[in-house]
Amino acid sequence: MRLQHLGLALGLASLAACRTIGPDYQLPEQSAYRDRQANAPFQDTANPALAANAELPARWWELYHDDTLNGLIRQALADNHELKVAAANLQRAAALYQQALDVGGLKGNATAAASRAQISPESFLLSQDLPTFNLADASFSLSRQLDLFGRLKRMAEAAEADEQASAAALDLARISVAAQVAGSYAEICHANHELHVAEHALQLQRDNLQMVERLISAGRGTPQQRAQAHSRVALSQSRLPPLHAHQQAAQYQLAALLGRVPGQLPAAVADCHHAPELSAPMPIGDGAALLSRRPDIRQAERQLAAATARVGVAIGELYPDIRLGASLGAAGLLQDFGSSLTRQWSLGPLIAWSMPTKGTAARIQASQAGAEAALARFDASVLDALRQTQTALSRYAHDLDQLQAMQRVQQQAALVAAQDARLYQAGRAPYQAHLEAELALALAESSVADAQAQVSRDQIQLFLALGGGWNTPPAP
Repeated sequence: MRLQHLGLALGLASLAACRTIGPDYQLPEQSAYRDRQANAPFQDTANPALAANAELPARWWELYHDDTLNGLIRQALADNHELKVAAANLQRAAALYQQALDVGGLKGNATAAASRAQISPESFLLSQDLPTFNLADASFSLSRQLDLFGRLKRMAEAAEADEQASAAALDLARISVAAQVAGSYAEICHANHELHVAEHALQLQRDNLQMVERLISAGRGTPQQRAQAHSRVALSQSRLPPLHAHQQAAQYQLAALLGRVPGQLPAAVADCHHAPELSAPMPIGDGAALLSRRPDIRQAERQLAAATARVGVAIGELYPDIRLGASLGAAGLLQDFGSSLTRQWSLGPLIAWSMPTKGTAARIQASQAGAEAALARFDASVLDALRQTQTALSRYAHDLDQLQAMQRVQQQAALVAAQDARLYQAGRAPYQAHLEAELALALAESSVADAQAQVSRDQIQLFLALGGGWNTPPAP
């Protein structure tokens, strides 16, 4: 009869616990993520180099059709140490989630002991020795924590959300590494090209200095012209060291991204003089696709879910801890061990309840504040993603316009240089005019090289802002 009453009581308690403590997680309607304008098409997309209606592919770097770049990114995704750290963090979060799932699981315990003992006679106020005896004790117990109020459920929800946030962090690290590899490779190529242009300009300035020296020797030049020519040579020489330093820094960065020490880059990287270029308009999609694709937004959303679940965990401290246990064993004299005289068993619930304190209330308030902070961080991540993308789009469009303008200047300078070369070869123009035209062309080429490098940086920064490159594993 008592067992029936016990089962009835537990059943009623289970029915009463259908409502889980704490708030159920759902994305707030007033979140920036749900804002209609945030999900609208981007601004500043009128440039023909942009494809606003095309979706960004997972492996955006393959749009450059550069086998060297593809190989570098594939290697970085496999060997980069930051990715290994993020992957290990994900494994840790997954293990903690499994641990949280097991908190309320069935627990078993077995003990066994045997001893030879004698009791002190004086403890019983006796003056004669008591006989020695052999004792045996063995037991097996099972227990399970009943999640009648949903605290364990909230703990599991928080751990699961933490695992998903760690997965998003790994994805975020992956797109960052891919963009950094592409950027470093492009910087090496541009630095090599800019060095070639700068060395050509330096040679032209040296030719100009030689011409001035000949004019002075012929009595047709002045010391002022010589000083000016020397100054131009020195200025051209001063442009080389920063370019060499920039080239080497990009090589060192790329080696680190690949998990290598400096000096272990493939020869094709060091010999690159033309950075990869897009052969088609850049696909960008819209705001809705961006928000669903960016791993940092997904990470912040999962952190919000975890913080919301932890509110329920904190509220759960107000409720008792209920466990159901059963044990079976035997204890007594060794010669009687296993007989009915030594058998023992128990079955029933264990209820433990700590009276709520100010500390309990403070922990609940702290968890609620943590959830509010997580919501603010989530909204900030949405707004920051939109800001980064719109800024990158605007900068890319304006730098493209600047590049096109500089290319027109270069074309005109090349036309003038070609005309002066023909006139000089025909004896109808002095060498100085021809050299000045070549110097003007070299200056225009240097400006175009700088503009091309900036456009490459803008492209990669835009790809990074769009958040592509995490949802497809690297090709083998």
